[in-house]
Amino acid sequence: MTATSADPLPLLIEAGELNALRGRDDILVVDMTALEQYRCGHIPGAVHLDFVDITGERPPTSGLLPEAAAFNRVLRAIGLREGMHLVAYDESGGLKACRLLWTLHAHGFQSFSLLNGGLEAWQAEGLSLETQDILPTPSTIELEYTRDGVRTAEEILARLGQPGVVLLDTRSACEYLGHDRRSARGGHIPGAIHFEWSRALDPLSHHRFRSPNILRDELAAAGITTDKEVIAYCQTHRRSSVSWFILRLLGFEKAYGYPGAWSDWGNRPELPVAN
Repeated sequence: MTATSADPLPLLIEAGELNALRGRDDILVVDMTALEQYRCGHIPGAVHLDFVDITGERPPTSGLLPEAAAFNRVLRAIGLREGMHLVAYDESGGLKACRLLWTLHAHGFQSFSLLNGGLEAWQAEGLSLETQDILPTPSTIELEYTRDGVRTAEEILARLGQPGVVLLDTRSACEYLGHDRRSARGGHIPGAIHFEWSRALDPLSHHRFRSPNILRDELAAAGITTDKEVIAYCQTHRRSSVSWFILRLLGFEKAYGYPGAWSDWGNRPELPVAN
């Protein structure tokens, strides 16, 4: 059944479902692939958004939240308006699209969906693409930074060892153990549970997400359950934004991300490290 403007859209939307909604002026589809890819072929009507425009950095820390004023300028430029529902996608795994959704969530905007499998899944369905740039009509939207879904290093430090809090390290095992060092120090935040972000994806199904029941069981077996506050991190909170999205999809009401992530923690000598 085709949704109407009164029907809520799912947090995770399939290619066929999105295709059925084409033409609705209350839905904004945002393409976060590389610009070259966008111009080679994108979902009809999708506007392009560059990943660098939704993150900030303060070397050596990267993957920070953008300044609210700058983020609002970006949102106005792509034509996001109050009352719209935003659907984001990237090449396949959701690394860039989920980071956008988390950033919107941190600014109090939660009317959004992720295209399951991204452009890869859309093409696998044989759905049409277009190549011309979409030039949106700028909006006047003004979001405020609410800190929803955000935890800082200081807040994490204060929560170390608390039984109701889980730190979820979504990097590779080599990064977690400190063998692959991408900051001044290697290792992980003390007590963090390792659950690599890519475990959520099924490479045999065009990188769509695996069954929610299977993911829920695997997370529970690792001690990650819906009654806990779960703080996900990676190197810059790009990979862990996918894990944050999965937590939200599975009904975790206390799911958080750490802007800057290990590029922040691993470069601050006053913070404890385990490996």
